Amino acid sequence: MLEPKVWQLTAGSVAAGLALAAVAVAVAGPWDSGQRKAEREWAAAQGRTGGTHHDPSAPRTPSPAPSAPDVLSVLTTRSAEPAAETAELAAGLRKSLGPLLDDKALGGLRTASVVDAATGKPLYGKAADTPMTPASTVKIATTVAALSALGPDHRIATTVTATRDGRTLTLVGGGDATLGREGLRALAEDTTRVLRDRGVTKVTLHYDASLYSGPRAHPIGPNDNIAPVDALMAGQGRLDRSTRGPAPRSGDPAGDAADLFAELLREAGVRTTAPPTAAKSAKPAKPGGSAGSDASARSAEVVARTYSRPLSALVERTLTESDNDVAESLARQTALATGRPASFAGAEQAVRAQLGKLEVPLDGARFADGSGLNRKDRASAALLTSLLARAADPDHPELRPVLTGLPVARFSGTLRDRYQDAAPAAGLVRAKTGTLTGVNTLAGTAVDSRGRLLAFAFMAGSTPSPDGAQAVLDRLSASLVR
Repeated sequence: MLEPKVWQLTAGSVAAGLALAAVAVAVAGPWDSGQRKAEREWAAAQGRTGGTHHDPSAPRTPSPAPSAPDVLSVLTTRSAEPAAETAELAAGLRKSLGPLLDDKALGGLRTASVVDAATGKPLYGKAADTPMTPASTVKIATTVAALSALGPDHRIATTVTATRDGRTLTLVGGGDATLGREGLRALAEDTTRVLRDRGVTKVTLHYDASLYSGPRAHPIGPNDNIAPVDALMAGQGRLDRSTRGPAPRSGDPAGDAADLFAELLREAGVRTTAPPTAAKSAKPAKPGGSAGSDASARSAEVVARTYSRPLSALVERTLTESDNDVAESLARQTALATGRPASFAGAEQAVRAQLGKLEVPLDGARFADGSGLNRKDRASAALLTSLLARAADPDHPELRPVLTGLPVARFSGTLRDRYQDAAPAAGLVRAKTGTLTGVNTLAGTAVDSRGRLLAFAFMAGSTPSPDGAQAVLDRLSASLVR
């Protein structure tokens, strides 16, 4: 049983941490499915000026969303601490982290890195340059690369094209892994309005998911944690009513999305002559332009388009909820933005190239997928902390959503139920989790007792138990707060 004074200190720490987290969220505005409601309302209130890579004449064109703001004032200025103070901090970290890293619950291989987020200066390291399987912490690399290549305002389009007579439609996937029933309904209603003006009430429907190439199936095979990676999907191919976490998945997300679109067209007043079929050669068309390479596709034009939320919101959703489907989508969007094939291999090349531009340590790194489900992924603790430091760098405001998207200890996302035995960390630690059988990782930021923002990465391999390893990882990051 805790002594009264110790209990009071612990309770006070929890209250203070949760209060700080509550203030941060209150300032940012309420959340709505991964996007801050204030940001969405701001965008909706603006004129239809268009976002990144959008044509002004396209229907349902949203306004660009603002980049995520600075989350702490420490991020806006470089630290000017005396060398003696930094040395004292480093010595304290060696004393506090060393014994925790020796815990047998972390298995046979453990690495660590802690840096000052404001300067990127290393403060503590244990085999920090050793590449390890990062599990889902690789999503930090995926999201940094996507933001670097596309910018926080970029939105992913899903398009409907029609032949000149309006009697043949093609639903064209652009890679939006967050597309759902309501987005498809908006497309159906917009399409119906155009066809009604042409006197068309019956159509032939095709669908086009050819934007992505290479294998659709993730190397782990059919799995409740991820759908086949298609450029067209609705509800992430989930076969239940869930919106996050593991769930049974469709084997044909693109075909199912097209079937749902046909249903919504019928509800809006346009019937289809037969079940939707995959288009063989149709490609996304520019507004008023052509699509595809066959005769019918060449005569097609865009009649409706809907957009995802801004990339900043997609990044936050990816990190907060560890969304594997969105992560794979962002990796392929990075490939497309850099002129590479939108495949697992093309995405790996694109992510590595983008990170190389940021001059982070990539020795031994591998990005075999965007989600971290692939055990062939490799990242060092030093790479992860370098990426977090880049996201805190005032010279890279486009990367700020990586920090704002990190789950908050005992407050949000995959850390909502963690840190039960590490009370001082509540609200003061934000981190991305990583879990595979025998692999447990944690990388993020912590605010120490002097208000300094530290970036950390703790990685463990051959762990005997996920629960035991996670508890030690929580204590490691919580020790940075004290």
